Amino acid sequence: MRVYVPLTLPRLAQAHEAGEVGPGPLTAYAVTPALREWYVSDDIEELEYAALNRAALASLRLLAGEPGTARRRVVLAADVPDRAAVADPDRGLDAGALGEVRIAGALPLAKAAAVHVDADDAEQDVTAAADALGAADQGDDDAQFVVDGAEDHELLWYATQEIPNLVGPGA
Repeated sequence: MRVYVPLTLPRLAQAHEAGEVGPGPLTAYAVTPALREWYVSDDIEELEYAALNRAALASLRLLAGEPGTARRRVVLAADVPDRAAVADPDRGLDAGALGEVRIAGALPLAKAAAVHVDADDAEQDVTAAADALGAADQGDDDAQFVVDGAEDHELLWYATQEIPNLVGPGA
C-alpha cells in the first residue's frame, strides 16, 4: 500500500539522519474505503493524488505548529504492507480523517518511493495558509480561501536520492 506521510523539512532531515521516520505510531494518508467513497472515483491515480493532498494539508498543520520552520509542505510517499497501515473505523466518516491511517512503528526510509515538496515560489502562500489555518478551522471563509490558496501549488516530485539536497546546507 502506498502511504503519504506529512512532514516538514526539519522532520525530513531528522528522518534522513536516522534512516527512518519515527518513532511510531505515525499518521499517514492512503487510499482507504472512506476516501474512495468520498472521492467517488475508481481511478487509483486520482485517489492517490487525493491522499497526497490530504497529507499536504496535514503537513501544513505541522508547519502551523512550528513557526521557525521553512514554509514548504513536505510529503514522503512510501510503500508498506497493507496490514501495516490501519484506518481507524471510528473516524472513517469524520471528514477531517478521510484517508488517514496509522502506522504502528517507525517507517524505514528505504521504504520511501519519493518525496513531494513545495517549490520555493509557494512559500509566501504556504506561510499565509499556515497563519490562517486556525481561523479557517473556526469557520472563517476568508481564512479558508487563504488556506485553499496553498493547494493551488503542486508539490514537486523528488527521488529519494535527492533528499540530501533538500535537507542539506543551502537547501
